[in-house]
Amino acid sequence: MARVSSNWERLVRAVLRGGHGRTGSGIAGAVPDSLQRSTNINAILQAADEIQLEDPNVARILCEQAYGMAQNLDPNSDGRGVLQFKTGLMSVIKQKLAKKGGAEIDRSRDIERLWEFYLQYKRQHRVDDIQREERKWRESGPLSANMGDFQHRIGEMKKVFATLRALVEVMEALSKDAPPDGVGRLIKEELRRIKKSDATLSAELMPYNIVPLEAPSFTNAIGYFPEIRAAVSSIRYSEQFPRLPADFEKPERRDMDMFDLLEYVFGFQKDNVRNQREHVILALANAQSRLGTLEEANPKLDEKAVREVFLKVLDNYIKWCRYLRKRVVWNSLEAINRDRKLFLVSLYLCIWGEAANVRFLPECICYIFHHMARDLDAILDRGEATHAASCTSENGSVSFLDEIISPIYKAMAAEAANNNNGKAAHSKWRNYDDFNEYFWTPSCFELSWPMKKNSPFLLIPKGGKRTGKSSFVEHRTFLHLYRSFHRLWIFLIVMFQALTIIAFKDGHLNLDTFKLLISIGPTVAIMNFLESFMDVVLMFGAYTTARGMAVSRLVIRFFWWGLSSVFVVYVYIKLMEERSDPTSNSFYFRIYIIVVGVYAALRILFALLVKFPACHRLSEMSDQSFFQFFKWIYQERYFVGRGLVEKPTDYMSYVFYWLVIFGGKFTFAYFLQIKPLVSPTRIIVRLRQLQYSWHDLVSKDNSNALTVASLWAPVVAIYLMDIHIWYTLLSAIYGAVMGARARLGEIRSIEMVHKRFESFPEAFVKNLVSPRIKRVPFDRDSSETSHVNNKAYAAMFSPFWNEIIKSLREEDYISNRETDLLSMPSNTGSLNLVQWPLFLLSSKILLAIDLAVDCKDTQFDLWNRICKDEYMAYAVRECYSSIEKILHSLVDGEGRLWVERIFRETNNSIGEGSLVITMSLKKLSVVLSRFTALTGLLIRDRTPALERGAANAVFDFYDVVTHELVSPDLREQLDTWNILLRARNEGRLFSRIKWPEDPDIIEQVKRLHLLLTVKDSAANIPKNLEARRRLQFFSNSLFMDMPPAKPVSEMVPFCVFTPYYSETVLYSNSDLRDENEDGISTLFYLQKIFPDEWENFLERLDQTDADEFEENSDAALELRFWASYRGQTLARTVRGMMYYRRALMLQSHLERRSLGEDDSFLSSLSSQGFQLSRESRAQADIKFTYVVSCQIYGQQKQQKKPEATDIALLLQRNEALRVAFIHTEEKDGGDGVVTKEFYSKLVKADANGKDQEIYSIKLPGDPKLGEGKPENQNHAIVFTRGSAVQTIDMNQDNYLEEAMKMRNLLEEFNSNHGLRPPTILGVREHVFTGSVSSLAWFMSNQETSFVTLGQRVLATPLKVRMHYGHPDVFDRIFHVTRGGVSKASRVINISEDIYAGFNSTLRQGNITHHEYIQVGKGRDVGLNQIALFEGKVAGGNGEQVLSRDVYRLGQLFDFFRMLSFFFTTVGYYVCTMMTVLTLYVFLYGRVYLALSGLDKAISREAKLMGNTALDAVLNAQFFVQIGIFTAVPMIVGFILEQGLLQAVFSFITMQLQLCSVFFTFSLGTRTHYFGRTILHGGAKYRATGRGFVVRHIKFAENYRLYSRSHFVKALEVALLLIVFIAYGYSDKGAVTFILLTISSWILVISWLFAPYLFNPSGFEWQKTVEDFDDWTNWLMYKGGVGVKGDNSWESWWEEEQMHIQTMRGRILETILSLRFIIFQYGVVYKLHLTGNHTSIGVYGFSWVALVFIVIIFKIFTFSPKKSTKFQLMMRFIQGLTAIMVITAICLVVLFTELSVPDLFACILAFLPTGWLILCLAITWRRVVKSLGLWDSVKEFARMYDAGMGMLIFAPIAVLSWFPFVSTFQSRLLFNQAFSRGLEISLILAGNKANVQADSY
Repeated sequence: MARVSSNWERLVRAVLRGGHGRTGSGIAGAVPDSLQRSTNINAILQAADEIQLEDPNVARILCEQAYGMAQNLDPNSDGRGVLQFKTGLMSVIKQKLAKKGGAEIDRSRDIERLWEFYLQYKRQHRVDDIQREERKWRESGPLSANMGDFQHRIGEMKKVFATLRALVEVMEALSKDAPPDGVGRLIKEELRRIKKSDATLSAELMPYNIVPLEAPSFTNAIGYFPEIRAAVSSIRYSEQFPRLPADFEKPERRDMDMFDLLEYVFGFQKDNVRNQREHVILALANAQSRLGTLEEANPKLDEKAVREVFLKVLDNYIKWCRYLRKRVVWNSLEAINRDRKLFLVSLYLCIWGEAANVRFLPECICYIFHHMARDLDAILDRGEATHAASCTSENGSVSFLDEIISPIYKAMAAEAANNNNGKAAHSKWRNYDDFNEYFWTPSCFELSWPMKKNSPFLLIPKGGKRTGKSSFVEHRTFLHLYRSFHRLWIFLIVMFQALTIIAFKDGHLNLDTFKLLISIGPTVAIMNFLESFMDVVLMFGAYTTARGMAVSRLVIRFFWWGLSSVFVVYVYIKLMEERSDPTSNSFYFRIYIIVVGVYAALRILFALLVKFPACHRLSEMSDQSFFQFFKWIYQERYFVGRGLVEKPTDYMSYVFYWLVIFGGKFTFAYFLQIKPLVSPTRIIVRLRQLQYSWHDLVSKDNSNALTVASLWAPVVAIYLMDIHIWYTLLSAIYGAVMGARARLGEIRSIEMVHKRFESFPEAFVKNLVSPRIKRVPFDRDSSETSHVNNKAYAAMFSPFWNEIIKSLREEDYISNRETDLLSMPSNTGSLNLVQWPLFLLSSKILLAIDLAVDCKDTQFDLWNRICKDEYMAYAVRECYSSIEKILHSLVDGEGRLWVERIFRETNNSIGEGSLVITMSLKKLSVVLSRFTALTGLLIRDRTPALERGAANAVFDFYDVVTHELVSPDLREQLDTWNILLRARNEGRLFSRIKWPEDPDIIEQVKRLHLLLTVKDSAANIPKNLEARRRLQFFSNSLFMDMPPAKPVSEMVPFCVFTPYYSETVLYSNSDLRDENEDGISTLFYLQKIFPDEWENFLERLDQTDADEFEENSDAALELRFWASYRGQTLARTVRGMMYYRRALMLQSHLERRSLGEDDSFLSSLSSQGFQLSRESRAQADIKFTYVVSCQIYGQQKQQKKPEATDIALLLQRNEALRVAFIHTEEKDGGDGVVTKEFYSKLVKADANGKDQEIYSIKLPGDPKLGEGKPENQNHAIVFTRGSAVQTIDMNQDNYLEEAMKMRNLLEEFNSNHGLRPPTILGVREHVFTGSVSSLAWFMSNQETSFVTLGQRVLATPLKVRMHYGHPDVFDRIFHVTRGGVSKASRVINISEDIYAGFNSTLRQGNITHHEYIQVGKGRDVGLNQIALFEGKVAGGNGEQVLSRDVYRLGQLFDFFRMLSFFFTTVGYYVCTMMTVLTLYVFLYGRVYLALSGLDKAISREAKLMGNTALDAVLNAQFFVQIGIFTAVPMIVGFILEQGLLQAVFSFITMQLQLCSVFFTFSLGTRTHYFGRTILHGGAKYRATGRGFVVRHIKFAENYRLYSRSHFVKALEVALLLIVFIAYGYSDKGAVTFILLTISSWILVISWLFAPYLFNPSGFEWQKTVEDFDDWTNWLMYKGGVGVKGDNSWESWWEEEQMHIQTMRGRILETILSLRFIIFQYGVVYKLHLTGNHTSIGVYGFSWVALVFIVIIFKIFTFSPKKSTKFQLMMRFIQGLTAIMVITAICLVVLFTELSVPDLFACILAFLPTGWLILCLAITWRRVVKSLGLWDSVKEFARMYDAGMGMLIFAPIAVLSWFPFVSTFQSRLLFNQAFSRGLEISLILAGNKANVQADSY
């Protein structure tokens, strides 16, 4: 029965835990959030778990008390999970009672039992002694050295205190009913004592984030740092502040401060106030620490620190006031004291901390602060504190959230609801930017204060009544490309016009040519008028709410450019009339020149005033209204975008960069594009009697305009887009030069690491060691020998290097042996030389002995041969010195005399150069073998037997040296030495030794033993490629330029910030062991991919096989972590980011800030115990925080999901980790309505590993109004700390060696990087997923090229680097006061990260890029994942085209910087799309010439006239059809960082693995999603998945994903090529067609078959058969309501049409679809049947034939649902029809000119027309449905998809017949894995028998 009860209790506990094995949770693991908020039930139950084994009765008392508290809080169990919890808890209590065997329990004695246990528990854990020690510690000062005994007990102490606190709380509750005498009296006295004293019991368990402000902590030293104490003191409540009411609840354990006043006056939430109190204190403390160390006794904050924080936090507010010409709330900085500054800073941050979604409205916060600061001023000037009227409700309650934030939030939420889940047009609702820009005008003050609820700003849209957009409307149109970048298009068109004029004038430059060239004037005027017209049109939707001045500017510019265009065109027409009149006096020519010259001069003047810093400042200061008017007309004035200027040197740099590009582009364009077309154009225009093959409708009497257009169109298209190719080429060259100057790639192999290791310590000390560590007893400028300095460098370098090696071992990249070889001695011992790692010295001694044995020359010659290998010389010196030092430590008496004599004689011989004479070097090997035997004994644990053996070994060594090594003369002297002779005869010589006890000697013995015994070379150490790469990059970075390191106490503080939603946190056991459809588990896959790391892991855990992990829970958990650290998991990211803290702790520990500790050189360079040092931990926590924003962690906990358990596990393993999440509570709002309340919470792990809530800030509503990721970031950013924040995605990684460079990087904020200090520091990335497959390698190389070479050029010289969402470091205060680190408006900000870069640039930020530090990044590894990612980014860029940020940057940048911005953001996608469009334009032009017969006619005419240029032009268009130039940066990057040979090898390997196919396929992906987004919208976040991709993707899945984006377009290109080949003309035959079409065919093949080429097992026959069955089932399944597109063709087809929503979209789709009509129109005139007839009737008759075919199709697809008789009749009709059709075709072929090729030609004609009809039917779906034709259209579409699928599937099926094709494909996909000895074929085979047979 007892066992049953025990099992039942375990079952209940498991249910309450959620069954995920969370350690230490017990019955405390399932307390609902609603019960935890106001009680300590969780802590009480946790205490019950802890003492269950010690005293079950007391545990029962605690459980009963917890149940009673739960019952009192929620008697009806209305809260979520309360009923389940109470039921489970009652079951546990009953089981505890049942264990008593039915005996009665006297509950009246519970209080006595509890008191007795309390006293016993205190005695058992020495609580009173601990408290006495704590008092002594506090009295002796925070920096005393008396904490050594407590370091290892911190965690245990916290558990004890937690249990005691729970016992005290229960005792307090029970003592209320206890009699006043006896135990009740004792308990009350104990409670009074606890509350009266500042006890550890209460202080340790107060929840806090970083600084324990509520009560001092015994285990946390942060509160005792002088800067922290000074900051706390600075905000303390003083007598000058207003008196708070008597009923104000004062804090018990801390002093009153400014925040208490703010909380009372404005009704801020308590946790918001607590959060911002710590925020302000840390900001002040860190500002102070950079100014210098404060005195310990009574630290006072420096005024400079307060001023710095004040100006930084309120900088945006000050600029906002200046822009609106409003006075700030203070008179001047000098007029306000320190307290007022701190009040204002605190007020601003409290507003910001509780603003929720309003944080995206930085100027709205400025408005709120402006008025609340005035309210605060009025209150501070009074003697009595009162509530602020603006925050007081009608019922008298004070709440900032309810009265200020909620009204704004409700308006935003209502507008967000209007966006129809992102499907509504942007113009139909206000986004965050619209709300914020309301505060960019003085009219915002009409909102008044308190805010008027009926203001248009707060209007909630209902029906048709709504507030319009602010100053910009994101209409969905391609016209934004012209409007935003009109200067680019004007420039390109004007240059094309000028070059064409010069070409047509045969290069003659004279006055006549000049008059033609100045025709660019009307062009410029008209194109500017078009831009102003677009401004007017695209502002519709904002006229009612836009500023009057903004509308006035649009109107003025519209009329100005309209009139200017008319005037300039008129004058130029008159000028041309004068040109033809030889008697003219050139009057209009002079007027034209004057007008154009004046305009050009004014443009140059305003460009100088706006773009050059000095001129810009002058223009800003000028108040001349006339001047300001023209400046305003020239450039719109926004709150953002002012002052977008750079230093003259930076400006000239990127101007020169673009001038080089223009030189290449326009030279190429003139000589190779435009000039060759001049002569053919003249010929074509002059040709009058051209014979058309069809009925010509438009080309009569217009000089063959269409022919000329088809000739020029691809040239013009190439001209417009090839500037990106020139940019790519120059950026590759320039980036490579910059990288070489930065010393990138100097160390690119492990051999180079070995060779240059000697220089690492000095470089490391120079760059990465702070001056505080450099306080060592040597002087660089002294006259001491260099090796003394080198030893000091090595001593400072070794603890860092060893910690790096230790981290590599912990990550299982190296083995135990490699760890020993790579580790470096401390170099702090008495050995007077530098000791290098053994991997540099291994086998060197043995090689030196071989040289010595073979030596037949002098000592000098021998030493020279040894010194050729510098590490051999080091090894020899160290071996000699170590032997001497070890022997001296081992022996005494006569033995010591012998040792001294031997080494004295040896040293004399060395000095005299006679070593080879005095020593028999051939005996060295024997001597060392004896000494090796000695060290082999000394490295073992000491025993008497080993002592005797060691003594014998020393004697043997003495014997060999004396009688074999030394010369006969010396041997005779030693043998006759009386002292030695007597000792030897008496048996005392070396009879006993002193066993090594000195740590220095022990270390030397171990090292020397390895040095003498490691025989194999360590040239390939480490073996692991990732370990090599990391060490190579780290060592290379030591020689790169970086700011010097500051001490940790003075460094810039920072925070790492990671948004997380529901991705994988930690692989579960089932995730690792469950097999996929091929029989492959993730664990097996990882073992094969990372075999060496798996072996190292087994060695570290002392395991031999994976099966052993199932028996050991700890080992199983380690296995989960090992696997997770090799995937793209949150666990990997958290481990990597926590390296920052580890690095800071190490650096802080070595700097020894704390006084009272041994500060000697030797001890200060010891890293031992740095992770346990209170001071180091505290210093690291002041400077570093890590917040992971797990948005739905609260829901995951409620739903008992494994992700919640895994996140809690990460919290337990990382004490500095903080998790923020959104918590939702459901409440009864009355009348049965359930309302939801949302809270932003921050938690950490407590002493028991449980979640401890730190802050809980109520939100005005659901925080997700916009895009998910930025909203997730926004709610949690209030919990970040520091001056900088690094944004890290949850699929990134970090490394300890890189973390050591973080403080150097942060100093870049204070370095000179141009006109403005940096606001975003760009950081290099390493893509760690490149080794998984060839696709992953391609993606990795492409990404690496962009994040290194590409961003290097973007930052310098172009100054247009933005934020791309990865590891960039933000100036935190700059960005949080300006809207945050991303934007969140729905859809338009789908690429949320880059908008942070836009916002930073527009707000006068500066973005830099740095490559001496790197962060790991995971990328998509499967083709479908990559395609989804590319689609997401391309769609995001499509939305950027519409955005106001891109518009403003395009308008406000100077011309050259605008070019850089365009071609590196949306312009890249524009050029990508134009590459594809150029192919279409070229092919449609050639098809037009072929079908019309003009190519043949023109070629004949050209041949007759002897023209050769025409053929050259017609046959040279294939040049740009392949974007091969985009690979140039990747190749150059390879050369720079890998070397030329390795780069060539890598590039050839990529080509052999079909990387060109992959990149061509990606071209189509980007084009499709970018174009569709701008046309129709539909951009959305696409979850790509981040798992390991070796799964075979079914044919149907690939077809669904790529059908419309690639397959349809590829087949269209194929049809164009077939028509061109079939009907085109070339007198040179097939060669011409091949040259013209080879690249196009490559594109077709890539787009059609890449998804199957890169699909694992894509050509395996069994898979192919299964894929065909799956595809046909999917195709024929009818679907229905609720059926997803994955299961039914019909559902998928319906989903594919959802993007066509608007009338504009339908019209555009219709226009685009009409291109297909050319096929039927042209081909029917080429049929043999039609002969030479060109009548329009031929085309009309083809439509009759098409209708006949459709009728026949309808007959065969008709499926009636009536009686069986009617079905039988229908089948008879279908059969008869089939016979008639076949008969008719045969008769037509026999009796007419219709030939068999004509039948195939008809297919070419009618297939595109059918697709045209289908597209039009889909576009005008409602009309077709109303006509009752929709079902027919659906069947028509099914037939097309079936045909396309079969066309693609047939080659796959044929290739699948041949087994070698599948083998070749596996080799192709996984070649990288094969090159590392992997067995991917085994993985793909899925043969379980093979798996079992090969244990690997």
